[in-house]
Amino acid sequence: MIRARWITLLLPVVISACATHREALPAASPATPPVAPGDFGVLVMAHGGSPEWNDEVLSAVEPLSAGHTIEVAFGMADPATIQEAALRLEALGVRRIGVVRLFISGESWYERTEQILGLRGGAPSRPAPTGSGSDGGHGDHNHSMELWRAETAASFALTTQGLAEAEAMGTVLADRARALSRDPRTEDVLILAHGPGDDSENERWIATIDARAEAVRQSLPFRRVQVVTLREDWPEKRPEAERRIRAYVERARAEGGAAIVMPFRVQGFGPYAQVLDGLEYVSDGHGLMPHPGVTRWIEGQIMALRRGPFRSPID
Repeated sequence: MIRARWITLLLPVVISACATHREALPAASPATPPVAPGDFGVLVMAHGGSPEWNDEVLSAVEPLSAGHTIEVAFGMADPATIQEAALRLEALGVRRIGVVRLFISGESWYERTEQILGLRGGAPSRPAPTGSGSDGGHGDHNHSMELWRAETAASFALTTQGLAEAEAMGTVLADRARALSRDPRTEDVLILAHGPGDDSENERWIATIDARAEAVRQSLPFRRVQVVTLREDWPEKRPEAERRIRAYVERARAEGGAAIVMPFRVQGFGPYAQVLDGLEYVSDGHGLMPHPGVTRWIEGQIMALRRGPFRSPID
């Protein structure tokens, strides 16, 4: 084993699901209108970040474009990108918009999204343009955190389930673990997630993701499987989390085995390479994407949203 060994092997079905004609995609949209769009369209909200981050989201959504009118709004519930995506949908004749919130936790940005769409009070009218906007950067979290109400005539239905609550993500984890494993009886699997600041909410995160990790435990006889959150944005919480993460990886090696590290993130490895600097572990560097299970989850959310009910903005 070499230090921080990155495995590029992926299951053939994963590779197949991610092969898309990316050069044909519009900058802010993964799709052209389907043959018969009707008055229903889909707005996919995703955190967004680097070109690779955004491209993997677009690739996950693109297979659904033949059957749905879809736009993507990147940002942490950024009113500017949500406004732009809604207007593009309305220009195509869409009057009922299903909002798929592609976040780890179903709690993330839910009330803020309702405010932006006018479904809940608390958001002021849109301010006058200043010439600067959100860059959607994930790496430095440099999203616009302005809050204002989007100008839209559509009605909306919002998803409430996050990826952590989706049983299908257990299959994603199990597929990753099987692809990375060489000798499961000597391997410890570490599933890393961002984690919130509130301790009780963090415990809910861990419990929910651990339920998904059960699929990993059932897939192969791994020595250990554990979920840990880094508490990434909370300086008073993060040092202890980093200590626990490093100790888990070090123990795997000390006991004559290996640590398999898998991020429970929408995309990428996040800051974990820095946290694990100097340690030996196995990873492919991927989050939940790319994997066809994410696309299937999005489609399932769309079909549920299509049935409504839809809510109109309040006056």
